[in-house]
Amino acid sequence: MLLKKDKFILFLSIIIFGICLIFSTNVQASTKKEGIDSFPESYKPYLRELLKKHPNWKFTALYTNLDWNYVINCENQFGKNLVPKNYSDAWKNTTPGQYNIEVDKGWVDSSRNAVEYCMDPRNFLNEVRIFQFETLSYDENTNNLNSIEKILYGTEFYQNKVSYLDSNGNTFNMNETYAELILKGGITSKVSPYHLASRIKQEVGPFLSHSSISGTVEGFKGLYNFYNIGATSSAEPMGAIKNGLQYAKDGKGASQSTKDKYLIPWNNKEKAITGGGIFIGSSYINVGQNTIYLQKFDVNDDRNGNLFTHQYMTNVLAPYSESKSIYSGYQKSGILDSSISFIIPIYNNMPELSKDNPNINQNNFTSDNAKLYCNGSNVNVRTGPSTSYEILTTINKDDKMTRILKGTNSGERWDKVRLENGIIGYIFSTYVTEIPKAQIEKIEVNLENTTLQKGERKKLNVTIYPEEAKSNKVIYSSSNPNVLVVDENGYFTAIRSGNATINVKAEENDVQSSIDVNVYTSVRGVLIDQKEIYMQINDTFKINAYIEPEDANNKNIRYESSNTTIATVDENGRITAHSNGNAIISAISQENSNAKSECKVVVVREMNDSEIHFDSSLQINSLEISGIDYTENKVADIKGKITTELEIEIVNNKNEVLKEEDIVGTGSKVRIKENGNVLREYLILIYGDVNGDGKINSVDLLVLQRHILDLEKIEGIYLKAGNVRKDGKKPTSVDLLLIQRHILNLQIIEQ
Repeated sequence: MLLKKDKFILFLSIIIFGICLIFSTNVQASTKKEGIDSFPESYKPYLRELLKKHPNWKFTALYTNLDWNYVINCENQFGKNLVPKNYSDAWKNTTPGQYNIEVDKGWVDSSRNAVEYCMDPRNFLNEVRIFQFETLSYDENTNNLNSIEKILYGTEFYQNKVSYLDSNGNTFNMNETYAELILKGGITSKVSPYHLASRIKQEVGPFLSHSSISGTVEGFKGLYNFYNIGATSSAEPMGAIKNGLQYAKDGKGASQSTKDKYLIPWNNKEKAITGGGIFIGSSYINVGQNTIYLQKFDVNDDRNGNLFTHQYMTNVLAPYSESKSIYSGYQKSGILDSSISFIIPIYNNMPELSKDNPNINQNNFTSDNAKLYCNGSNVNVRTGPSTSYEILTTINKDDKMTRILKGTNSGERWDKVRLENGIIGYIFSTYVTEIPKAQIEKIEVNLENTTLQKGERKKLNVTIYPEEAKSNKVIYSSSNPNVLVVDENGYFTAIRSGNATINVKAEENDVQSSIDVNVYTSVRGVLIDQKEIYMQINDTFKINAYIEPEDANNKNIRYESSNTTIATVDENGRITAHSNGNAIISAISQENSNAKSECKVVVVREMNDSEIHFDSSLQINSLEISGIDYTENKVADIKGKITTELEIEIVNNKNEVLKEEDIVGTGSKVRIKENGNVLREYLILIYGDVNGDGKINSVDLLVLQRHILDLEKIEGIYLKAGNVRKDGKKPTSVDLLLIQRHILNLQIIEQ
């Protein structure tokens, strides 16, 4: 399902969640290499199997040069990838507060496993699902007239010369067939004519009498729209058709340059086929997203590194589903053996094994490492444990393999196996027999130092007895993956502070051993929510400081004043002003004295309450002003809500004096002055305005996302502005979602 017509979801997909990747401009540019030998070893066996069946197929490796976990983290953002609500929990995000929340009617956020499954190309290198990687751009070496005719077979377009009506009902006959016009349109638009032909069949069906291309619709005579572009639904009879023909007539109010680009008006069939092709190609296909996969997952840097933002669909399974439709259409048309090109992405540091389809219940399997041989002939190896899954290859009697997962459920039982040529798939367990082997009797584990720093990576020393069982597989696991993760080769990585036990178990029996590991996280820095404050004698004000990273073991902070005669600070960060002058208040980590943050305190004479009055709409919290209507936040608006005979000066976060019509944002300062001296300074706080420009928009999302991802920290009043929930905690993804909803006018942030 494509959710492209839903403005809310499309906005989230294009504007919001790609923000995790501002720093994607720093990655190495993607590169393409042709031929199976250009692919990693884990891809090659599947592609070789496909080439056996279809010798004319061509495969191009797209080296994205993106780290796999980085890509998954950027795509696994709330609301970016959706699944139907009626899917099992294995497909859905089950995080408390996000589980089963309808991002769009009937659609909810997908699980990380679902994203990993759908994004790993190795899961779809079979005859059916490979078509999500089919090249949708024109290729003179593969696109040809004969294959276009095969796609059109069974329709009135097949081997038929083109005729059309003008606006007066006059008939014009052309010497070219529909296939020839589609080929010309593909060349001009740089879009695969196979794709254009398939789109025409999908949009207008097999008959030339379809209203979109008949040229006879009243009010739109002599106009044609082969792809139903602009044919939005309407309650009016034939409303969608008429909307599409209105686009064919004048581009629905498009500029002249746009109409010229798309050859509008489409008052003959050649212009409609070619101009519509240009329209289809301009948004995605001709900017590097020339496969269905790349239109869903924006991982090719052809748009100058602006990744993860330009995504046509939100259904995480859209490429999977559409590939089946394309395959079926090509199969019925008899062109599967034609020359077809595929562009297949590759990521850095991909896992050795790809994620299984979430429909596959892992509770029905146990890990295994048994050597097997096939006991039948022409036995199918499939992508999943059922005959409903696609066939990867066929094996014969005595072909050998290694079992990865052994089926344990009653009834029909399947095993997951790795063939000797590298293909991994599922085989019906009746067709395999175990090869007897020596089993593990004892496991010893050793680690030189059982205390690790966060981020440290080491390999566990494992000794297996007896010697002849050394090659038998063992399973590594961590008792607390949030603290320590371990891979299948015994390499473990410290994730965050805490304790975990690494267990090593023989895959074939219950022999196991374990070792306890402690992870320590050192203090990296200190954040503070105020950088400069003005106080009057006897005023008190509390500043808040936070240790970075959040999981550091020692969170103790001490506070110091550079001049205790001016201002003092207690152990909780509460400052007391004593006399006129300046002092620096420092928040310092007890563990690491180099990790600190400072706040400048300026103490001025005491003001009487009668000297200044604030409008009741403003909220004055000590030295902060909030409650500002962000639609009326010009300097003149703020000054109009303050009554005083003293001078009022408002400066931005760069201490530049603002004019009456300038916008006031978070971090701006209201200064109350007497004879040029500042008596009191108030910080402006607008919740959601994280970058201080006085607006709440996608820029704030970028800034807050980078802070949450630990890419670029924000401090001071901007930390408070990001805490839209107003619970006194550091901003999280929940605050990010609230800002998104505000931008979309779904839930306005209360100031």
